[in-house]
Amino acid sequence: MIATAQLSRRSRLVDAANASLCAAWRTRAMPRPELDGEQLIESLRTQTGLHDFGDPWFRAPLDRLLTALREEASLNQLGLFAAAGQLRKVLKDRLHAQAILAEHPGIARRSLARPVIVVGPMRSGTTRLHRLLAADTRFSHMRSFETINPVPSPDFRPGMPDRRWIVGRMAMGAIHAFNPSTAVIHPSGPFEPEEELGLLVRSIWGMKHETQWNVPSYGRWTEAQDATPAYTAMAALLRLIGWARGEDDTRPWVLKTPQHMLDLPALLAVFPDARIVFTHREPCAVVGSSCSLVWNQMIIHSDRVDPAAIGREWLRKTELQIERMRDVREMIPRGRRIDVRYGDMERDWQGVMRKIYAFLGMDIAPALPAMSAYMASSDRALYRNPHRYSLEAFGLKRGEVSERFEDYTSTFGLAPLRGVAAARTAGTAPLPKGAARSGWDGAKPARLVAARR
Repeated sequence: MIATAQLSRRSRLVDAANASLCAAWRTRAMPRPELDGEQLIESLRTQTGLHDFGDPWFRAPLDRLLTALREEASLNQLGLFAAAGQLRKVLKDRLHAQAILAEHPGIARRSLARPVIVVGPMRSGTTRLHRLLAADTRFSHMRSFETINPVPSPDFRPGMPDRRWIVGRMAMGAIHAFNPSTAVIHPSGPFEPEEELGLLVRSIWGMKHETQWNVPSYGRWTEAQDATPAYTAMAALLRLIGWARGEDDTRPWVLKTPQHMLDLPALLAVFPDARIVFTHREPCAVVGSSCSLVWNQMIIHSDRVDPAAIGREWLRKTELQIERMRDVREMIPRGRRIDVRYGDMERDWQGVMRKIYAFLGMDIAPALPAMSAYMASSDRALYRNPHRYSLEAFGLKRGEVSERFEDYTSTFGLAPLRGVAAARTAGTAPLPKGAARSGWDGAKPARLVAARR
């Protein structure tokens, strides 16, 4: 039996939005969106006067996704409105990106040498590790508003006022209003370090679509494709983002997204000198937390979401992520990869980070104050709003999941958290020293505070 009482509920704002959109379409106050690729493309060409979308490779995933949205996703009114708007924004970004790259050919020559890339399953601690590395000013990193809105207008020049962060803040605010649980699962703000999945989305690529909408045919199709064109386009957007900031290109990027677990050959082809930090977490926690994330996003966009179907799919998807990672990781020279366990980070994050910096050949001392500030803030957030989830809510049993991942668990020495570490994750451990006095925003990494100003 599925423990439905453990499933979070979306905000009533979703129902209100559905009713409002339904009335607007019925009275023809606004047109009902059509999920038609040709119509989207031609309308954007007419609107912008631009015609070059870049590598036409994106048309195949676009067509697959649109078909799945129409036939499988069971979108409600808000879901349809959001899907059409998101795809329109993505395609418009492609037009603007190509216009900027054509006018400024020097962008293509910007270096992306020796990035540090965090690779791990969804919900395996990749965000925490990425944000710790991003606290080090010797690295470049994506910010949340840039993954939501990565491309400025074609007339933008470095040094001009850049208001894209306002759009990013509004988008994040809307998501959190429609389902407040999303802010607990993945807390962020427009200037916080963020993964580059949004850049892959500009090629209509990646698991973001599968976490947001029930589109299994699209997901299965992407799993059988070579992702190299999407990663090539992602690299071009990273160069454009660095150029838009007016940033020199000598600092290596620190990157992360669980999508890399499925696409390691493409990642390594486009970033051949990357240094890889693999994260590993006990699979029952990974699967349960992944299902919770997917549930909380899907229920915004559809009124018919099956928790058992989410459980089956993300058990399969997690297994595939790990299988693909294990198939490829041994091809990476040992001097360019290191493994990190979630439990070790919970028990002694500084010890783990020192090992990572030794692997990178860098002195950790200059970065430790900002890292400590981030961890103090993160601990306060976790204490006040722990992410609670269970396998049973998605029709899964711990024994079944553990058995599926037995070899992976034993190979990497993974085990459920116990004692203080488990209590910290659940939000039941004592608040860290000074946290009650400092408050939520009392201790942010200095560079992030400066960025907000």
